[in-house]
Amino acid sequence: MATTPSLPSRLQGLTPRAVQQVVATAQALEAGRVDEAEAQIGAAIAAFPHQAEVLRLWAGIRSQRGDHEAAIRAIRAAVAQRPADALYLNTLGTVLAEAGDYDGAIAALRRCCELQPGLALAWFNLGVLLTRCVRHEEAVTALRRAVELAPSHVQARALLADMLRVANHPTEAAAEYRRILAERPCTGIAWWGLADIRTSRFEAGDVARMQAALRDAHASEDDIVATGFALAKAFDERGEYAASLAALEQANAVARRRRRWDAAGFDAFMASIRDAYAALADAEDSPQDEAFGQEAIFITSLPRSGSTLIEQILASHPAVEGAGELADLPLLIAGESRRRQQPYPRWVGAMRADDWRRLGQAYLDRTAHWRRRRALFTDKLPNNWYYIDAIRRMLPGARIIAVRRDPLETCFSCYRQFLYNNEYTRSFADLAGFWRAFDRATRDALARHPGHVHESVYEDLLAQPEQRIRSLLDFLGLSFEPSCLEFHRTERDVRSPSAMQVREPLRHDTARSDRYGALLDPLRAALS
Repeated sequence: MATTPSLPSRLQGLTPRAVQQVVATAQALEAGRVDEAEAQIGAAIAAFPHQAEVLRLWAGIRSQRGDHEAAIRAIRAAVAQRPADALYLNTLGTVLAEAGDYDGAIAALRRCCELQPGLALAWFNLGVLLTRCVRHEEAVTALRRAVELAPSHVQARALLADMLRVANHPTEAAAEYRRILAERPCTGIAWWGLADIRTSRFEAGDVARMQAALRDAHASEDDIVATGFALAKAFDERGEYAASLAALEQANAVARRRRRWDAAGFDAFMASIRDAYAALADAEDSPQDEAFGQEAIFITSLPRSGSTLIEQILASHPAVEGAGELADLPLLIAGESRRRQQPYPRWVGAMRADDWRRLGQAYLDRTAHWRRRRALFTDKLPNNWYYIDAIRRMLPGARIIAVRRDPLETCFSCYRQFLYNNEYTRSFADLAGFWRAFDRATRDALARHPGHVHESVYEDLLAQPEQRIRSLLDFLGLSFEPSCLEFHRTERDVRSPSAMQVREPLRHDTARSDRYGALLDPLRAALS
């Protein structure tokens, strides 16, 4: 995210000692060494708290630590001093992205690319954001521009390889990952890309290569984390389960050192949601139009629970477009929080039917692209279970599917997966707490909204596929289509860890906990 600042303008007003500290901070951030960057910047931020470059780097550090409010304050203060500096707009974009404001991030990065069209870093960051927003065509354009400007930009090349995998071209994707690793053997994202191609196995010698990559002095913390997850996958393939779990523990420990999950804060957040909507139970306005929003099908779950499978089944129906993990709902919730200058759900009590309708219409406007070919569309962003009550008020006609899987299998699968920005997956205790929160929220929703929330259990689907698919389609008011049973034949882009798996018939060998036996007793204890 950071680059070494140009001299002298960005360092104007600093002492020679502070200049050294700022340059060292920028270099450490660029290498992904956040602890070192924070140590380097300490004296400079104390002595020059309002200097633009010091603020920019401080924003990057606070963002990496998950302190989004402090990061945004710092970078906005820096941008106010240098509004035409492309590098500052790039940092603003990355900070806003980490905070979940994808719209603001994309706007900042587009402005950055206008100011400095030759800045490959900005095109790459823009491509990342567009990818997260499921705007694949725009993302590919931005990433290709990044690679044109900087052919050695391995992250951009790896993300383009990811796009090949999404488009069901695993052989071509693997070849590109291998080319990247030939040039830079410690590129973690390429090792993980190979691991995430479920239809292939690692080559002989790859374990030794990954172990060497972890010792490489050029490896960033991001490289170390991603490579560690890939190494765990390779050990699992070989049946070396203790070694696989050890690699996972090390990778998750590095990730957790950079940013910890605030379990108590999350529990308080979920409790505040329950309290906010309970207070509305007797006083809320009734929806004006029970059919409003019936185009939308929300699929909520924990990751690795079978939600991609459910979406693939539905996307095999001629009436349903599988849109993937859309960021639109949380972006609208965050936007309303900014408008009201209160965090969600504090403003829920002030909302009236017209306010919810306004948000619902904004959601339908943002997602209109997905209804160009088919009447209905799916929104599979897993954590939308936070917002089930908001969905019911914004879009009374929408249907919500809560997908669940055996909790031990779910949590262990999350622990094994290199998941972006899901910090609760780094320890068994945090995973168990998060699963319990999901369990309570979805059970409450099923009890309150039985006609609008449907539970789909992964193990039941495996046992009785046709019966469960018929039940799901009945809930959605759709006729049964044989193509839904042949979902693996449906051609479409799937951007999730299960992309390769849903292109195969139903598999009954996805459970892994038994293979690890007593090694997973700590997770069993946390869940119990």
